[in-house]
Amino acid sequence: MNTLELQKMANEVRKSIVTAVHSAKSGHPGGSLSAADVFTYLYFEEMNIDPKNPNKPDRDRFVLSKGHTAPGYYSALAHRGYFPVEELVTLRHVGSHLQGHPCMQHTPGVDMSSGSLGQGISVAVGMALSAKMSGEDYRVYTLLGDGEIQEGQVWEASMFAGHRKLDNLCVIVDNNGLQIDGNVADVCSPYPIDKKFEAFNFHVINVADGNDMDQLRAAFQEARQTKGMPTAIIMKTVKGKGVSFMENQASWHGSAPNDEQYAVAMADLEKVGEALCQK
Repeated sequence: MNTLELQKMANEVRKSIVTAVHSAKSGHPGGSLSAADVFTYLYFEEMNIDPKNPNKPDRDRFVLSKGHTAPGYYSALAHRGYFPVEELVTLRHVGSHLQGHPCMQHTPGVDMSSGSLGQGISVAVGMALSAKMSGEDYRVYTLLGDGEIQEGQVWEASMFAGHRKLDNLCVIVDNNGLQIDGNVADVCSPYPIDKKFEAFNFHVINVADGNDMDQLRAAFQEARQTKGMPTAIIMKTVKGKGVSFMENQASWHGSAPNDEQYAVAMADLEKVGEALCQK
């Protein structure tokens, strides 16, 4: 996909996020919206995957370590063809395979169940090590939140990944600056994030705008070319990106829009889509 096509798809993913969370009357829209661009880039451009054969052995793996942003993950999977987009409105409903956090037993395309913060990266490191030990060449991607990296387990996994020189591992940090309790820097500051990963022998790529497709493309291309060490992509994003009243608001970390707010959100995203169509 070219940049404009990716931008249009990311906007569709955002519409689906808002629709799914509104239907569920609960969920986590803020971090899902901030990560919509990277979800889109991974699933429509970067990863070696096949929605018709989701368990093919040589596929690239993805672990959503910040599992609460499942609405964004599911929306990307649906638009990529793993299951019908129409099923997104069943998010968190009884009997749905789209529960509040990803479940590998029930949702096509999900490589690992997640939700307990800090554990996803540990599994991703294990997957990357497995590929090295078995002589396979698939890559492993994992997405973390900047609030999530307050968990000590993240750094144990990072130390091991750097020690084992897992250059098939790409750790992505969604640095939107906010978590459920407020500003990440005020709750328990993990900054500077880049220096911490560098200390564990990672190649670090700082992305000034993680909601910009061209910047994401450059970062992932650089990560693929990196040998002898894992890569950490630290991308600055906007929580609630694309929805005017959700942007940079910690209160939208885990809240669902009511009917009136849903209408405003969809109107915002329609305007984005119209602007993209003019390019």
